[in-house]
Amino acid sequence: MGKRFPEGFLWGGAVAANQCEGAYNEDGKGLSIQDLAPKGIYGSITDEPTEDNMKLIGIDFYHRYKEDIKLFAEMGFKVFRFSIAWSRIFSNGDDKEANEKGLKFYDNLLDELEKYGIEPLITLSHYETPLALAKNYNGWTNRKLIGFFEKYVKTVFTRYKDRVKYWLTFNEINSALRAPYSSAAIWTPKEELSLQDLYQAMHHELVASALAVKIGHEINSDFKIGCMILGTPIYPLTPNPKDVLKALENDRESLFFADVHARGKYPRYMNRFFKENNISLDITPEDEEILKNTVDFISFSYYMSSCATADISKVEGEGNIIAGVPNPYLEASEWGWQIDPEGLRYLLNTLYDRYEKPLFIVENGLGAVDELITDENGNKTVNDDYRIKYLNDHLIQVREAIEDGVEIIGYTTWGCIDLVSFTTAELKKRYGFIYVDRHDDGTGSLERYKKKSFYWYKKVIETNGESLV
Repeated sequence: MGKRFPEGFLWGGAVAANQCEGAYNEDGKGLSIQDLAPKGIYGSITDEPTEDNMKLIGIDFYHRYKEDIKLFAEMGFKVFRFSIAWSRIFSNGDDKEANEKGLKFYDNLLDELEKYGIEPLITLSHYETPLALAKNYNGWTNRKLIGFFEKYVKTVFTRYKDRVKYWLTFNEINSALRAPYSSAAIWTPKEELSLQDLYQAMHHELVASALAVKIGHEINSDFKIGCMILGTPIYPLTPNPKDVLKALENDRESLFFADVHARGKYPRYMNRFFKENNISLDITPEDEEILKNTVDFISFSYYMSSCATADISKVEGEGNIIAGVPNPYLEASEWGWQIDPEGLRYLLNTLYDRYEKPLFIVENGLGAVDELITDENGNKTVNDDYRIKYLNDHLIQVREAIEDGVEIIGYTTWGCIDLVSFTTAELKKRYGFIYVDRHDDGTGSLERYKKKSFYWYKKVIETNGESLV
């Protein structure tokens, strides 16, 4: 048996509205950008929602959340990360009035979490911007979105001010560089966008994020508001100094976003990057003042590390919206994502050394093809020892980072219940402790079944990490 985690450590799981809720056009909800993206981030955008879009039904969490939260409570969750679908609250994003039915749904969801003593962790924008903001304003390329986001966050902060402590502004904000439609609701095709366009859009998001921090702290000074980045530590492929410098450069591409959130200003190293890429951002004095509203903690997703090299012939596209070079020392998942538990410890130390702010691991997990079987007692389940091993190995490295002196608030596994994959928009890539009987051809009963990992995670939480081996 291993050591226990700190008292009060928040164990739990994470989902996103667009990947689990379904009910895409119910109770006054407007369309989101995901309703036109049936094939994930690499597929084409449709004119209207189409039946092959798994996200339109998701796993029907909208109607089944009570059943699912009861299962989370059975595992012992201390925290549950979910997102509010912006288009449930303001169907077009620029509406004058909020949609009461949308707000009421999240009232009911919070009621259920409170019933079981589960702390909510809410993401304000998780790849589900209202579609009208993409079509009519070209998403975050337009400064007007700051005002629309301000109205949205004021509405939800005010509504839930006495019920929610932990908030995240934008999910994986650094992903806009490679997924501008999903991440920043930019309607212009990616190939037509310049770096100037992308960084101006991201500037608007950074200002909106800092403005949300300011507003949140004014509404309730006890709020803890964090940023959220896609965390991918970059190793040099070789000790060649050119590779080491390339790794530094690639690391900064992601860390830049956390730097602004945590330090309240643009880092000096971006000056050279902007100059060499002919980027001249529209940054007002008011923007600079708003950016000074820094986050209370840093949160991130972690699935893999990557390698960098100055030899561009070796660079290839990789999973989870990053490009890099495969590490010859690591194995990969069925989707080509390299498995690197020590990389999580390395990233935790890197971020804590850099910012000295509490960290929150809000996504980590293994997407795999699961086989539903019937056990000797006649119960349907999945023997997902591969998932147990993956999570066990990563959590041991989290414990090592805590021993290193890193302050960590909690850990929420990604897709604690099976949901539709973001990158590929399929359900066969499963992450959950709970199997959902729905398949990529649209068939399935939507029934829920506990996997072997369900009981493993329950034990981890019960023992506060002591059961990890």
